[in-house]
Amino acid sequence: MPPARAASTRRTVTNENDENGATTTRLTRSKAAAFGEDVSNVPTKTLQTKKSASTVQQPPRKRAALGDVSNVTKGDAIEGKKAVGKGLVSKASAPTGITKPSRTRSVLTTKDNNKKVVETKRTGSGVVGSKRKTTSSSTVSIKEETPVEEEPSRKKVLTAEKRTKSEDEIKENAITVIEEEQQESAKSAKQLFAEGVEDLDREDLDDPLMVAEYVVEIFEYLKKLEVDTRPNADYMAHQDDLEWKMRGILVDWLIEVHTRFHLLPETLFLAVNIIDRFLSAKVVQLDRLQLVGVTAMFIASKYEEVLSPHVANFRHVADDGFTEEEILSAERYVLQALDYDLSYPNPMNFLRRISKADNYDIQTRTLGKYLMEISLLDHRFMDYLPSHIAAAAMYLARTILERGPWDATLAHYAGYTEKEIDPVFKLMVDYLARPVTHEAFFKKYASKKFLKASILTRQWAKKHALGLGLDVSQPLDNTR
Repeated sequence: MPPARAASTRRTVTNENDENGATTTRLTRSKAAAFGEDVSNVPTKTLQTKKSASTVQQPPRKRAALGDVSNVTKGDAIEGKKAVGKGLVSKASAPTGITKPSRTRSVLTTKDNNKKVVETKRTGSGVVGSKRKTTSSSTVSIKEETPVEEEPSRKKVLTAEKRTKSEDEIKENAITVIEEEQQESAKSAKQLFAEGVEDLDREDLDDPLMVAEYVVEIFEYLKKLEVDTRPNADYMAHQDDLEWKMRGILVDWLIEVHTRFHLLPETLFLAVNIIDRFLSAKVVQLDRLQLVGVTAMFIASKYEEVLSPHVANFRHVADDGFTEEEILSAERYVLQALDYDLSYPNPMNFLRRISKADNYDIQTRTLGKYLMEISLLDHRFMDYLPSHIAAAAMYLARTILERGPWDATLAHYAGYTEKEIDPVFKLMVDYLARPVTHEAFFKKYASKKFLKASILTRQWAKKHALGLGLDVSQPLDNTR
């Protein structure tokens, strides 16, 4: 077949693996045979594009078989060396045998002959491992080449001395500042505390729960607050159906309810304060007095307790005399009358403050709790503030237990001197020397749990009532 016909019947074959989708006109012998054409006139070499004159085409050289270097001659090795560029060594120059070929030197290492050549070992048959090794060797060589300017030893000693001197000066300045602050605090403490008064709050500076930094301001605020939440001591004058004796009976019953529910002491004091403040503002009939007491205890338990009793429990305690709806309605009415102000400074807070100066004696504080609850039952104590009542209770408890005199430290933390406590002290002794009128209150503190405080204090009061100039034979004026 003529050659022209063979050239005209050529087809362009598309390479599917080419990403750019380019076409080629190359026709191999196998492809030509597949088309049924004569392959005798098919050129054996592919068409080559023009190359730049600078490039030199090297003739193909037979590659040596693996481990067989017998067909490598010295001439081929010399030609291979000439063909390799500057700084590279051909594979033909490797020594005979199955030894691993040496790696190529980096450009930086060839410049400096005095530097040690770092050779890397070939890891695996891949190329990536060899590249990583060469880069690490080049970084090592760069580090070796860059000179490090070292400071002279004398300069190092001087800088170290300067640093130590500066650190010592900083420490000395800090110590002097702390000493000055301590001296100033001691001077201010001397100004705040009189002679013979110990600063007991300094021991609690490391305890964040005691808030020793703010305890003085807190109790100053509580003493201002107890004046604002003080009820009218003569409110029974505008109550037509009520008397002070009825109020005492109601409070005695509330103490029994308080004991049955195992409530906190603060709840009882707040409930009585709510009753007195409400009765100071509103007129209540006799048949609604118990509802006022139940509602006041219900509100106080919500305010002070973690888990307050349910309203159904208070309904049951009142012998179902009132429904739950009536108690909830009375709760809203009482809170509106008090303007939702329940910030009553409980006398238990003042008792604990004074007990700190008494070294937290458990017997003294237990008797003080009993004596302080007398103020809830006897209306004569309404003329005095809760802090005053707490100071008198601790004073009488220490006197009964013979704990010593009322010294300057106790007077400072109580806020009242022995002379100021005397009228409240005599009222407590007068109540204790009289016959028992509140059975629930007496039985509560007659148990071993409360160290039989009611029995012990009454025995002492009957002995010393006449010596204090108290006449307990006359009845109390409950019609005031």
